[in-house]
Amino acid sequence: MKKLGIAIIGCGNIAPAHLEGYAQLSEICEVRALCDLYPDKATRLAKRFALEGCTITAEYRDLLDRSDIDVVSLCLPPSVHCQGAVDFLGAGKHVIVEKPMAPSLSECDVMIEAQEKSGKILSVISQNRFRVAPMRIKEMLDGGLFGSVLLARVNSMWWRGSNYYDLWWRGTYEKEGGGCTLNHAVHQIDILQWLVGMPRSVLSVMGNVAHTNSEVEDVSMSILRYDGMLGQVNSSLVDHDEKQEFFFAAEHASFAIPWHVKAVEQLPNGFFKPNPEREEALDAHYASLPALTVEGHPAQIENVLLAVRQGGAPLVDGREGRKAVELITAMYKSSTEGCEVALPLAADDPFYTTEGMMARMIRYHKKLKSVENLEDSEITLGTM
Repeated sequence: MKKLGIAIIGCGNIAPAHLEGYAQLSEICEVRALCDLYPDKATRLAKRFALEGCTITAEYRDLLDRSDIDVVSLCLPPSVHCQGAVDFLGAGKHVIVEKPMAPSLSECDVMIEAQEKSGKILSVISQNRFRVAPMRIKEMLDGGLFGSVLLARVNSMWWRGSNYYDLWWRGTYEKEGGGCTLNHAVHQIDILQWLVGMPRSVLSVMGNVAHTNSEVEDVSMSILRYDGMLGQVNSSLVDHDEKQEFFFAAEHASFAIPWHVKAVEQLPNGFFKPNPEREEALDAHYASLPALTVEGHPAQIENVLLAVRQGGAPLVDGREGRKAVELITAMYKSSTEGCEVALPLAADDPFYTTEGMMARMIRYHKKLKSVENLEDSEITLGTM
């Protein structure tokens, strides 16, 4: 069986994560094209990953008619995810698009419609679903081992310096779509809704406390209301510890990602004593569940390529990717309007479209400094 041809569109900081994934699957795929507005960046990546004979181009439309390209990774600014996905799906290519899927629900809908019309695969990067702890906890939750979840608390804590927002497309709603909530906490928000579902309403507060060359938020706090449960999501770009954590309190135990479990039982006076037997049983069940041979981007890319080969569906398709965008959009609306926002959002909601959001979002500062490129260096992708 011939190898699948791969193209990477956008050769910025996240592109190596995709290239490493494809490199681990070299028996079934081959990277045949790299595209970036700055071709020297693509050339450096081609050299780094020893991609001999790989096409280098500054214009992705040069690749639309290439019959030897089957799958495209879109590693572009969020503002052009929709157009890029629509173009490549329309050209008969399968598409893997980086998070967030798009800055608005209307653009997500356009992407899903293009995917359905094309019959090809559209997958949104949600690489943290492809890690041992979330996978195992998802199975345990679905199996009812914890009972009903009563409380969820999520910390999406990152640190980015002031010059992070000097890059030309960062720090504006027009190009980036939002700040830490959309572009960083999207990882944890995706996991949360995957594990416990979508809330029925959200109340959020946001601000920008440290990045003056940016319109967008660098801190946000949200309360999520479910039937019989409350949730909390905190996000920031000012935390030196850079921890991403989940805490859940359920009927039978409290548990966390990274994995940790505690269980107690009630005493006659309403207080509690430890329940080590239940803790040991849950620990044993967690440890008995399958491990993953690969995690993160390589695991999700493998999932997509196998779906392409076998004609199945990926774990994270366009409709799954849209869910995180809808919840984040409700957070932005709540923060902007100062009220609790009900879900799902209606198609006539002003925040449903890119234009509606752009007209209403709070600009915390004015972006005054812009550079074409920052120095190539390693980036942090978070921990789980």
